Amino acid sequence: MLRMMTAIVLTSLLTSAAQAHFLFIQIGPHAEAGRNVEVFFSERATAGDPKFVAKIAHTELWRQDQPGKFIPLPVKAGTDRLRGYLPSGQTVSVVGRCEYGVLKRDKSFLLKYYPKAVSGKPEDIEKLTRYESIPLEIMPRFSSDSVTLTVLHDGRPVPNTIVTTVDADLQNEELKTDNDGKVVWKLPAAGPYAVYVKHVTTQEGTRNGDAFQELREFATLGFDWPLEGSRVDADAVAMFEKAIATRAAWKDFPGFTSAISVYLDGRRHNGTVTVKSDGEVSFGAEPAFEDEAAREWVRDQLHSMVIHRVPSSGIRSTPVLSFADTDEGNPLGRLLTFHGGRFASTYRIRDDEIIVVNRNLGRENMSLQMLESERNSEGKVLPRAYLVQYREADTGAISRVETFRNRWQRVGTFDLPESIGQTISAAGGVSVRSLKLTSIKLN
Repeated sequence: MLRMMTAIVLTSLLTSAAQAHFLFIQIGPHAEAGRNVEVFFSERATAGDPKFVAKIAHTELWRQDQPGKFIPLPVKAGTDRLRGYLPSGQTVSVVGRCEYGVLKRDKSFLLKYYPKAVSGKPEDIEKLTRYESIPLEIMPRFSSDSVTLTVLHDGRPVPNTIVTTVDADLQNEELKTDNDGKVVWKLPAAGPYAVYVKHVTTQEGTRNGDAFQELREFATLGFDWPLEGSRVDADAVAMFEKAIATRAAWKDFPGFTSAISVYLDGRRHNGTVTVKSDGEVSFGAEPAFEDEAAREWVRDQLHSMVIHRVPSSGIRSTPVLSFADTDEGNPLGRLLTFHGGRFASTYRIRDDEIIVVNRNLGRENMSLQMLESERNSEGKVLPRAYLVQYREADTGAISRVETFRNRWQRVGTFDLPESIGQTISAAGGVSVRSLKLTSIKLN
């Protein structure tokens, strides 16, 4: 996955290229589990090397989404990487510190990494500050087609030092900082990029009983270009629009009246229900349907169904979308980022269907995943089974999981619900609900 190159390649770390490994940070897009930060140590940019995870498991990370405010970012070791969780904000910097240990090549040296990654708006990234606990850091300042990199050691510019760039094809370019520790890198095209810099200090000491004569520090910086929110991809827009057009819709929907049977946590209710063309739901007087919890649940389900099936009125603006990564082989589909709007949103599309919808709802993140669908007589998609996860926005912890099962019946030219089933799993237990519609008549 080329996005894995949101990284810093430290090819000079070891004596041979075959043994060269690198440490990098990847800031992911808002996706199924919210927004992840991943730390990799590997000899290539596509995946981490599992045998080195234990060596970097003690890596410390801090996030900065407000200037000068650094918050510890816990990470957990996985099979081939470390992973942390970020709130779904627009602009963020993540810096890290990892003391790898004492190595011996031409001489013994203590090796330290200071990886970093940024994501967000250029003007907001510029406001973020260096972290004083990180000795060696690269500070970026982005323009329309380039980035100015400033290398700092203990807060002071490092002049006449080599900054090595890495593009998505692992091609390198060496740039030298000026007397102010700055260098301008013209970014050739869209994609993931990285830079790294090496700083060597004569310093004798011991670490865990191993003596060393030098301190070797590597600072890295990774980012995706263009930066978040500044790119539109016509292919992504076309893919999304095709998926929207594939969904079954209720054109000129008149509403309907139906007998209804409801099951809600062991209580059963029967009655009649009327659904208007705008999704308004009302209940008949006979037979009585007086359980307010059941009535509210029915209103929510049927109103939501109408809103999602009836085409929006007026002229719909073209969505502003881009591909969120380069992973074209994900089993859930290609990930697309929606730019603008009140909430952070991404979609996964597979075989012209929207398979996943991820959305930040403020205090929580929602992820809807389609499990099973069907095609109606016109070849349009109807959902049969899907899963909805809700996570706390600050921590990523799952707060509840909802599963849905829909069955459909053809009435005139409309595919109307025959039954809706819902299971809610949360800390308070499991809630099971269902409704069935019979004797449906169009209004």
